[in-house]
Amino acid sequence: MSETPPQPQRWQKLRSEPFATTRIFNVTKEIYRHPGRTKEQDFFVINPPDWVNVIALTPDHRIVLVRQFRYGIDDFSLEIPGGIIEPGEDCVAAGVRELREESGYVGDPARLLGSVHPNPAMQSNRCHLVLVENVRREAKLDWDPDEEFEITTLPVDEVYALAYRGGITHAMVLDALLLFTPHWAELKRGAV
Repeated sequence: MSETPPQPQRWQKLRSEPFATTRIFNVTKEIYRHPGRTKEQDFFVINPPDWVNVIALTPDHRIVLVRQFRYGIDDFSLEIPGGIIEPGEDCVAAGVRELREESGYVGDPARLLGSVHPNPAMQSNRCHLVLVENVRREAKLDWDPDEEFEITTLPVDEVYALAYRGGITHAMVLDALLLFTPHWAELKRGAV
């Protein structure tokens, strides 16, 4: 007979101390104690602003993709448009703005597909995943000084195939595709 493992307990947060500040996030040292132990344990938490990523769907069912150099992996990454949400900015409005600035695409309607925690083990922020439909390229690009993109579109089914083959490895993009799946299935049913 197997033994039932104990239920996890919520750790008690004792204090938080500033540790480092950068131009894109700060780091805090969080001191916790497990309720069944006496020893304190410190953890480091990265506190970036919330992000937004956008599935931008053209009327002929293509997804807008951007390819850019990413310093963290020292290589190029194929992604969907996205970026930082400004303080006080609505996540859907931020998605529409980031889409326009990065790719020149605009469209409507726009709605939230869902929100995820990028890495709750060490990050405090959320990434909001937005769908913008009926997009067309008609806005002027407005890249940040450290941004440059190759902009392309691919049919939705090709994007999913590319993701399954490992051609898209950005976790937030894969999350967005997962949350977009029911909407895509509904669109395909309506097209038949």
